[in-house]
Amino acid sequence: MDQLGAALRAWRDRLDPATVGFAHGSPRRVPGLRRAELAALAGISVEYVVRLEQGRVATPSAQVCSALARALHLSDDEYAHLLRMAGHATDPSRVPRMIPESLYRIVDQLVGNPLAVYDATWQLLHWNPLFAATFGDPTVRGAGDRNVLVWQFLGELPRVRQTAAERAAFEESLVADLRATTSRYPGDPDLAALVSRLNLSPRFCELWSRRAVGGHRSAHKLVRHPDVGDIAMNSDILNTQDTDLRLVVYTPQPDTDARGKLEFLAAIGVQTMSPQG
Repeated sequence: MDQLGAALRAWRDRLDPATVGFAHGSPRRVPGLRRAELAALAGISVEYVVRLEQGRVATPSAQVCSALARALHLSDDEYAHLLRMAGHATDPSRVPRMIPESLYRIVDQLVGNPLAVYDATWQLLHWNPLFAATFGDPTVRGAGDRNVLVWQFLGELPRVRQTAAERAAFEESLVADLRATTSRYPGDPDLAALVSRLNLSPRFCELWSRRAVGGHRSAHKLVRHPDVGDIAMNSDILNTQDTDLRLVVYTPQPDTDARGKLEFLAAIGVQTMSPQG
């Protein structure tokens, strides 16, 4: 962790505050970002940044590493180095969770659509503000519960409304996709733990026992938003070739009012307009 702290300090010192939106106001004793500025950009506390730089954090999560990498404008090689120092070593037997900068650039160009990035187990890794405004803020759940299969089989898929036929087809494709993932990463303990957890669902056990193998496909989605009502969208899934990540982009269904509703949600964000009862 001492190496991690030293690297974070060096990366923070080299970054010009003006490039990330901080004006040169009061004089700076040292070049680069202040700890408070890095904390604000990464969405973590200043105290946590201090602990990281002092080597007093045992294992920062992959999500924290991703946020730091974006805030510090790290290259893909530097991001991979950060993950290794944090104990998330790249291992071909493990499900990849590192989002390359090239994918972030694509995400940044699609701000007008809700979108999210998932790994091969359908664990939610990254989302844009419009995704949170449409489906609800993912941070209200712990990182371990931000998984589409967990939502579908052990909870409730956020704000998505499905007919019985749609639900059956969705679940079948998800389980077949997860079965394919187990053959690509047979030694991943997190994947094994997910399957064990999902076995609490009788429906999952039924589908898992079929041993069907396939991929999860694009689909129609009806999102029931508490403020704007139903939003009819199509979801398209783009698989990355090298990292096995899934970029899911939601677009308005033609001949609906979905585009206007999304534009409204882009303006209000995750704030609620519904009266509290």
